[in-house]
Amino acid sequence: MAAHKGQVVGYVRVSAADQNQARQFEALGDVDRLFSEKVSGKNTNDRAQLQEMLIYVRDGDTVRVKSPDRLARSTTDLLALVEQFKAKGVALEFIDNPALNTDTPQGEFMLTVLAAIAQLERKTIRERQAEGIAIAKRNGIYDRVPKLTSEQIQLARKWIGQGVPKAKIARDLSVSRQTLYAALNGSGKYAEVGS
Repeated sequence: MAAHKGQVVGYVRVSAADQNQARQFEALGDVDRLFSEKVSGKNTNDRAQLQEMLIYVRDGDTVRVKSPDRLARSTTDLLALVEQFKAKGVALEFIDNPALNTDTPQGEFMLTVLAAIAQLERKTIRERQAEGIAIAKRNGIYDRVPKLTSEQIQLARKWIGQGVPKAKIARDLSVSRQTLYAALNGSGKYAEVGS
């Protein structure tokens, strides 16, 4: 093959709820290469065909997908993928949502707006978390003292040495297993307590 002319690469993903690939194949029409997978794909790294397609596509190619939700499960994922394709000089075409096609000024604008919304969403979540922590600290809830004293932690270590199951130790000390593990590992609130 001589100079690369730019291929149309199709991507199809069916979830557990929608196992009908035929509708997506039909919507994509003729493509030079097709990547197809049957996974829920919450995480883009778990999708082998998507990863393979990211490696395969080259400058000048167009990736054609029926809709953004077939490519990504969240706005953040979609924007990250758009950036990856853009960096490789690859255009994105959505059959059901042409307003998001990356090779048009309107598509670029829409994706910029989506990016701004996603950024605002993340910032709002961080602010809410910070406010919640501040309120909890003010109410004396957040910075509670550790549930186990250093004496109780030493006692727990002694019992473990005697073969007592950790679940029983946690019950006897009236704490969750997670609290017991944190105390034994010296993590979280127990980092300062020492043992």
